[in-house]
Amino acid sequence: MLQTFIIGLREGLEAALVVGILIAYVRKIGRDDVVARIWLGVGLAIALSLALGAILTFGTYGLTFKAQEIIGGTLSILAVGLVTWMIFWMAKTARHLKRELEAQIDAHISGDGWGLVAVGFLAVAREGLETALFLWSAVRSSGTAPLAWLGALLGLLTAAFLGYLIYRGAIKINLSTFFMWTGALLIVVAAGILAYGIHDLQEAGVLPGPFAPAPSWAPAWLHGWYGENAWAFQFSDRVNAAGLPAALVKGTIGFSPDMTKLELLVWALYLSIVSTCYWRVVRQPKKQATERVSA
Repeated sequence: MLQTFIIGLREGLEAALVVGILIAYVRKIGRDDVVARIWLGVGLAIALSLALGAILTFGTYGLTFKAQEIIGGTLSILAVGLVTWMIFWMAKTARHLKRELEAQIDAHISGDGWGLVAVGFLAVAREGLETALFLWSAVRSSGTAPLAWLGALLGLLTAAFLGYLIYRGAIKINLSTFFMWTGALLIVVAAGILAYGIHDLQEAGVLPGPFAPAPSWAPAWLHGWYGENAWAFQFSDRVNAAGLPAALVKGTIGFSPDMTKLELLVWALYLSIVSTCYWRVVRQPKKQATERVSA
């Protein structure tokens, strides 16, 4: 529930801020008549995102277990790739986002402003599709679908409410700090989802794991990644996987009571490499600002 709340809050607030910027700008330049065009594009983007979520949730029914695991694992890895790209994109371009959106409005506002339907759609669809895929993967990895969906809903509703208050000027939030820390939290969440995607592919027999014997062609060193030797640890006989402690650990850092060596390796590599790169990107603007002041 916690991980889906963070995803819903972070991604939802990004979308809410984008919509707020678009609407505030057209009203600033005296074109209130085109606000409905922006909302139409936003509505289409939300509908597309919901459709993707429905397809992901119900589209695999009737497939074999192996096919479901292959699709689930592949899409989980794709979701991690997309959200990782978005985290770095936001860290690099957040300072110029308002200017870019206003430039898009200027380019499409002539006449009746129907071009703003596309602006609203494209501005929100990117966030919506990514969020739908990432939330779906997070719900699958959580093991508690009802609570996970509740967390996502609460996060999205909180984001919409905060976005409205920011638009109305009722509250002020240091958005750079908010996105910096939520970006770091999303990296931790993504590491757990990535490990879960690897687990799915192991269950399908696509990757080495404990669910299949080592093939005859595998060299001796690879045998340690198959069968019982593939487990990094197994605590399910001592820890209740459905209990609160296990749920908290899985929902925060992505650890399950039972994890394979490959899951743990991928989790550790992703978290260490991506976190290091992320903090370098985040700190670069501050370093540049300090250098300009010193000059």
